[in-house]
Amino acid sequence: MLAIIQDTVRRDAAKQADKDDATLWRWFSGLYDEGRIRWCRSAQGWLVSVDHKHLATETDFDAAIRVSRERYFSGKLRRAGARR
Repeated sequence: MLAIIQDTVRRDAAKQADKDDATLWRWFSGLYDEGRIRWCRSAQGWLVSVDHKHLATETDFDAAIRVSRERYFSGKLRRAGARR
């Protein structure tokens, strides 16, 4: 019985991870298509900017994109639509 529960928990976690990844990369793709996201490799790691605002520097590209999205939605970046 415990094995069945563990399998269910693992399967649910995998589904959630897939959903989260899809959401992340849709966000990235939208910004890329609009020319709003930029990244480059430096001695410090991957630098990621959205709308010309630096959001992340991480050693791993995937981590840099994830941190950028988190900071983008945390309100640390004012989007043009939010300005008065």
